Amino acid sequence: MKAIIFLLSLLFISSGYFINESFAEISENQAFLLEGSGFAVTAESIKISEIDLGLSSQQQRGSTIDFLIEDGFITLDSEEFIVSELEGKFLREGRYIRINGNIESSNGLDTTISFFGRLVEESKDAAVYGFTGKITTTDDTYKIIFTTKLSTLSKVTTTSNSEESDMIIHILKGSAAQNTDDIIPGLDTANYLRFFSTDRFSVNPGTTITIINDDVSNHSIISGKENYGSRDDPFTPDGRISTGDILPGESTTITFEGLGIYKLYDPDYNYMRIEVASFSNVDNLIIGTTNNQQNN
Repeated sequence: MKAIIFLLSLLFISSGYFINESFAEISENQAFLLEGSGFAVTAESIKISEIDLGLSSQQQRGSTIDFLIEDGFITLDSEEFIVSELEGKFLREGRYIRINGNIESSNGLDTTISFFGRLVEESKDAAVYGFTGKITTTDDTYKIIFTTKLSTLSKVTTTSNSEESDMIIHILKGSAAQNTDDIIPGLDTANYLRFFSTDRFSVNPGTTITIINDDVSNHSIISGKENYGSRDDPFTPDGRISTGDILPGESTTITFEGLGIYKLYDPDYNYMRIEVASFSNVDNLIIGTTNNQQNN
């Protein structure tokens, strides 16, 4: 067991987890999604662990920015822990991330976490962090090793075009055909490998969106839990959202009633994905991109 932990730690160091570049997109009053997976290790076992948190940055003091953890979950194998009392900081202008506090198990018991993340690599709208730390339950203490993606969401002001909804999203023409060798006439090749007019956004709970199918094929949208690392079965439906068939030229509405991070996808074309963060204190709709594209 000690040898395994040593080798995993060595992998983190040799993979560049002590890189000293900063994530330029981190600033005050910004929203982020932190998502990833890894392992939780004790002397007796190694469990698969996932992390999926919605963050909002607060006031900056020097090179440190505090952030609130609005909602999300952490898992140990099949056991899921939801956010209870967590706080965090971006340190040294985003080179490091610290998260401490409590998460709550399904039986209501508090579990403490203490995570420290180091920047690995970054792009203009996302960054990869490696996390180490501890999850302490009532039964055991786990050492964690995560690889995560921190994605930014940019605030915009939207104007509703429908009395029934706060936002309209289009399923783009050719979305179904992009998983085949056929390119249909009239396909906007500039948007090739894009499937929705917007594929990542954040809303207040209770927000309703309208989805219009501009494609020539039927589509449906359901919500699910992402199975990281599984290409054949990337999602497991969670029952929160299910639109049924949306015929070409028709539309449907989705209302996000509760807090949380919704991962939406088309079960027939599971490369078509939308991520929605439902936070209670978001002032405006927040829209960005997931780099949503077909798996090769």
